[in-house]
Amino acid sequence: MEFGIQFFPDVSPEQVPGDRYFSESLRVVDRADDLGFTHVRIVEHYFHQYGGYSPNPLIFLAAAAQRTKSARLVVGALLPIFNNPLKLAGEIGMVDAISGGRLDVGFARAFLPHEFRRFGISPDESVARFREGIEQIELLLTKENVSHDGKFHKIVETTSLPRTVQQPRPKFYIAAIGTPESFEFAGRGGHAVMAIPMGGGKVRELLKIYRDAWRAAGHPGNGEVMLAFHMFCHRDSARAKEIAKAPLESYLHSLVESAGDWVTGTSSKDYPGYDKLIAGLKAQTMDSLIKSGSAWIGTPKELREVIHRVQEETGGFEHASLQINFSTLPLDEALRSMELFSAEVMPEFRPK
Repeated sequence: MEFGIQFFPDVSPEQVPGDRYFSESLRVVDRADDLGFTHVRIVEHYFHQYGGYSPNPLIFLAAAAQRTKSARLVVGALLPIFNNPLKLAGEIGMVDAISGGRLDVGFARAFLPHEFRRFGISPDESVARFREGIEQIELLLTKENVSHDGKFHKIVETTSLPRTVQQPRPKFYIAAIGTPESFEFAGRGGHAVMAIPMGGGKVRELLKIYRDAWRAAGHPGNGEVMLAFHMFCHRDSARAKEIAKAPLESYLHSLVESAGDWVTGTSSKDYPGYDKLIAGLKAQTMDSLIKSGSAWIGTPKELREVIHRVQEETGGFEHASLQINFSTLPLDEALRSMELFSAEVMPEFRPK
């Protein structure tokens, strides 16, 4: 298994101003290669404490490219529904060039009702816009003089520049939470998948759908899976939980608040069951996340044990994407956690 670092900004300007957030996050990036972390990942969201500091993840990854030499740079994930594919394809080519061919590109449908409302786009168009966007971006990255008559965007005799360093294009990930069709789509298309563990049995079932679809489509191998976790490692178990509790539960609160419209009447054919999903998240605490293996918080020994357990419960995965400096966790604590995890947890999972 490989381990990478993930940035999901979850702070308000009153808590952490933007310049400080990015300065501190790039200090975390500075340690990535030296400590053996294999990717740097950041999300795309808007307008809210939950993710709103990252409206353009490719800008952050361009900065991260200058501070790393070997770590993959992962967009986790772009939202085609709110972007023109012509613009995204050009930006993907640009960051792939800046990084010397280290960019991996994730795509997601978006899921926050307030973002759809503010962009003036119906969530009922989510799947259609998502799939058309991926199709058009792939055409622009892999072919020249592209024309495509889409429902939402039309492309006429266009060659996207700059061309990507990676040929025929960077790796694509599909972000998925709990919709089986999303996992099937990723596997059938031969894309890697990035997911959030929602409990061992459920994610195991979803990853089986993904890998079965991958093999059924005739792709070589067994697919590629990245799962995301909060991580805080400390030599004292009780102290680890004491330090991580407020930042992690603040993150949970802002997630539920930003998606709260799903439980107060908003519905969409493209998001069946999201009222129950968000209601379930509302009931989560740090302790419940630790118990389920969704948050890795504790001593090196405890984290080694939980990683083995999660691997078994999910059926195995290739990449763990770790939130290191989540919410208002102090930078010095985040860096010490990262260093301890690298020294005493990661070696156990390196190829023998």
